[in-house]
Amino acid sequence: MSLRVIAIDGPAASGKSSTAALVARRLGWAHLDSGALYRAITLAVLDNLGETAGEKARERGKGKGETWGAQQVVSLAEGLPVRLVLVDDVFRPEVAGVDVAQAIRSERVTQRVSEIAAIPEVRHWVNVQQRDAVQGHSRGVVVDGRDIGTVVFPDAPLKVFLTASPEERARRRLAERGGTGGRGGGGGGDAELRREADVLEARDRADSTRAVAPLRAAADAVVLDTTRLSLEQQVQAVVALARTRLPG
Repeated sequence: MSLRVIAIDGPAASGKSSTAALVARRLGWAHLDSGALYRAITLAVLDNLGETAGEKARERGKGKGETWGAQQVVSLAEGLPVRLVLVDDVFRPEVAGVDVAQAIRSERVTQRVSEIAAIPEVRHWVNVQQRDAVQGHSRGVVVDGRDIGTVVFPDAPLKVFLTASPEERARRRLAERGGTGGRGGGGGGDAELRREADVLEARDRADSTRAVAPLRAAADAVVLDTTRLSLEQQVQAVVALARTRLPG
């Protein structure tokens, strides 16, 4: 059976998860957000291994990605377990049987997820979960993340890399949180926008320079700059590509 996967990659707040979810719905496929699985593992680590463990390890001179023992993290993920559960064509993250789709979006998780995602053994574990999930879904799966087209599904028939300016991505992230975003909202929105853009640029640097599976567009990916595109325009563009590359 041919691989029926649409790989959507891109930096934080480029619109990949929202776009992937709607593309999957339009096509009648399932949606898998790989970032949700990394966030679920991060939440499990913070809740069960302690938020200070990483800081103490750093004080001892360990580098990023070494703050918790790799096997300790993987064993925790397997034992709780951390897993993806298919519900209404959406792969939902669970920790110890509890839906954590909302909890994984907390600031404490956001601040540490890049650190957990940089651990090679964790990335391997997550990749196995994603491949198993896709193999169990015959219609097709839209998967979004940062290394889907380059590492997880390099043979995907359609790879899309979404980009947007840091400022636009910051506006989107603030809008998700109810922030001003610097567009007439008042209350010092420009400063808030700049701070958020700086956070996203730091995340981009961390993700694109890591030794394992750095963030980059696959050589055969369609690069789509969404800075001036509405969500609907993004979705229409990817659906059109999908119907050309994956008919039926």
